[in-house]
Amino acid sequence: AGSDLEADHPGFHDEVYRTRRSAIVEGAKAYRFGNEIPRVDYSESETRTWSTVYKKLKELYPKYACSQFNRILPLMEMNCGYSENNIPQLEDISRYLHSCTGFRLRPVCGLLSARDFLNALAFRTFFSTQYIRHHSRPLYTPEPDVCHELLGHVPMFADKDFADFSHEIGLASLGASDADIKRLATCYWFSVEFGLCYEGKDVKAYGAGLLSSFGELEYACANHRPAGGAVERPEILP
Repeated sequence: AGSDLEADHPGFHDEVYRTRRSAIVEGAKAYRFGNEIPRVDYSESETRTWSTVYKKLKELYPKYACSQFNRILPLMEMNCGYSENNIPQLEDISRYLHSCTGFRLRPVCGLLSARDFLNALAFRTFFSTQYIRHHSRPLYTPEPDVCHELLGHVPMFADKDFADFSHEIGLASLGASDADIKRLATCYWFSVEFGLCYEGKDVKAYGAGLLSSFGELEYACANHRPAGGAVERPEILP
């Protein structure tokens, strides 16, 4: 993660992409709490990648995203610069989230340990990447990127109940044993990251890993099974 890529990453052999990504990571490294989050001047290629993801997901959100997400996304468009032709800036989003629920964003260089990530939630802080996936595969990423963070995670932090739930997980992580951190991370994974809920008889997504992936979103929520198979969902626990 960060400026170091695994060999199977779509951008592994692209020196231009790696150099660009390293520059964005350096900006995150230089950030200090209380300062304005560095703004990224995204290129036309990066914006096209964002646009492809944004347009594809917006087609699915009315049908498969939870009602809270669908209520908040238009507010993000009005207040934070969300649009298919613009990658919003963390500073603008952070200010809006703080006015809604007290949450703030903080730029990060790459993946954090579960303890560090969860501890930040206790202080109503969400660590977010700023670099974007490789343009050759706009609908796929092997790791969190700005599409995953800003389309999957961030809107739900403007919902008070969701923000308070995330805060409680963070508080529970403070001083927790390694074993309890693992349990809390598992709880987070199956709720904040890949959570589903029922609205009436319909299955809706509120987890970031679903809301930021068109394939996962449809597979998890559609009445039919896009990849084939039975309608039953044994993976949904009561």
